[in-house]
Amino acid sequence: MGAGWGITQPLTKLAVSTGHGHFGLIFWQLVIGAMLMSVIALATGRRLPLTCAALRVYAVIALIGTVLPNTASYQAAVHLPSGVLSILLSLIPMMAFPIALGLGLERFRLWRLAGLGLGLGGVTLLVLPGASLPDPAMVIWVPVAVIASLCYAFEGNYVSRWGTAGLDPVQVLLGASAIGAVMTLPLMLASGQWISPRAPYGVAEWALIGSSTVHVLVYTAFVWLVGRAGAVFAVQVSYLVTGFGVIWAMLLLGERYAPLIWVAMALMMAGMALVQPRPKAALAPVPVIGQGDRRA
Repeated sequence: MGAGWGITQPLTKLAVSTGHGHFGLIFWQLVIGAMLMSVIALATGRRLPLTCAALRVYAVIALIGTVLPNTASYQAAVHLPSGVLSILLSLIPMMAFPIALGLGLERFRLWRLAGLGLGLGGVTLLVLPGASLPDPAMVIWVPVAVIASLCYAFEGNYVSRWGTAGLDPVQVLLGASAIGAVMTLPLMLASGQWISPRAPYGVAEWALIGSSTVHVLVYTAFVWLVGRAGAVFAVQVSYLVTGFGVIWAMLLLGERYAPLIWVAMALMMAGMALVQPRPKAALAPVPVIGQGDRRA
């Protein structure tokens, strides 16, 4: 699972490499995801409820779980190294904690505050002028990439606070993919970012198809793992997603990093370890993961 979600970051980098617009990429990844999730739903005997409560869940998850974060991610991927994007995704649980405090879902814990501090230290190392990024001009895109992590942090807390109207994760992801495609279609057409689905496909198109397919398969495996081993065990995949994301970027894209980027990654991983839920959270609801979400 970690290797699967990790490879979607360099695939995202390849998907934007030929100039495809973000709305076009988001639309087709949602369509591909909806098609694959429909097959899974049919194979497992699930139906897709269309009540007002269900439609509200689909719309919210589509917006904060895919449309908004992927708009930021695709634009940042044009300018930032794929490995840096993977490292920044480890901010998700650190951002989720203060949001949960504000919603009354968590109680203050000193060690989790320390985790936030380590995460802030990691980001600081990434944005120091000339310290780690290959080009100092890339710094302005780091906050854009962080928007994606913030959206995923809001998504997890939304599910924890308001639930999913009795829907299971497969139903939510299928409904959100379908609603998200409907949301994105007019934006894609109005912005002139239409991507033709007709072959032949190049590297960018195959990367988009591969990323969308891998995400659905790994997400299904994640839901299975939560049921078998519990949420606290399954959430440990977060570490592997970041690690594999960096490794895949080095293997597939030839990226190499300054020493301070490795230090930043270590600080992020340590911060994530401190803010992760303890065993008491084993009965927490299964998180709903939008395309590109590595929060686990």
